[in-house]
Amino acid sequence: MPIRIASLHRQIEKSGAKLHRAMVSRIHSHGADDAPSDQERALMEERRILRETQATRRAQALQPKPKASRIVREAKAPKEPQAPKTHREKAPKTAKAAKPHISRAEKAAKKAEALEAAKRAAKKSAKT
Repeated sequence: MPIRIASLHRQIEKSGAKLHRAMVSRIHSHGADDAPSDQERALMEERRILRETQATRRAQALQPKPKASRIVREAKAPKEPQAPKTHREKAPKTAKAAKPHISRAEKAAKKAEALEAAKRAAKKSAKT
């Protein structure tokens, strides 16, 4: 069995060229009135078979192709209805007490006071 070729166009073209060469050779040597040679008849037959094969392939290409069967999906069972959730009563939130806010000036004064206290403590310990 010959290897299947996707397109027969090229083979038909080549066989036509061979047939033409054989016909020109015969006409040149024997004249146009002479009957076709066996080689010419074989080439004509080969070309005719190729054309018929091409026509059957084209007709076959127009036929509907077999398709894979579709997967049928089964419907899921519906979910059971759930009882509505009851919300528990929460205690009302109490507002938090505001933290005492120290201003920038108060912070600076407190820091300066701490520095003075540290200096005095250092002087006292040296004297004793």
